[in-house]
Amino acid sequence: METKIEDRARVHLLIEGRVQGVFFRASAQAEAHRREIKGWVRNCPDGSVELVAEGKRKDIDDLIAWCRHGPRGAEVANVQVEWQEYSGGFSAFRITR
Repeated sequence: METKIEDRARVHLLIEGRVQGVFFRASAQAEAHRREIKGWVRNCPDGSVELVAEGKRKDIDDLIAWCRHGPRGAEVANVQVEWQEYSGGFSAFRITR
């Protein structure tokens, strides 16, 4: 069954706390792949992690919920959520620099 365009979503997240050095990016990539979400994740110079994701709205909501705790060893203090217009411009979910 094809996903309707109105069921698709794009979100930009900034995840703050102890989120670097705990495999947050690799774990987020695995979570995204499991949900067939496309986009990217990267470490920021200030110690936060930035993530852009596109996919089905329910899957995006599930990824945001996961980001609120992250992988074992992470201590997420805050997740800034900014909804954006879906573009469909990603072919995979990648870790970037």
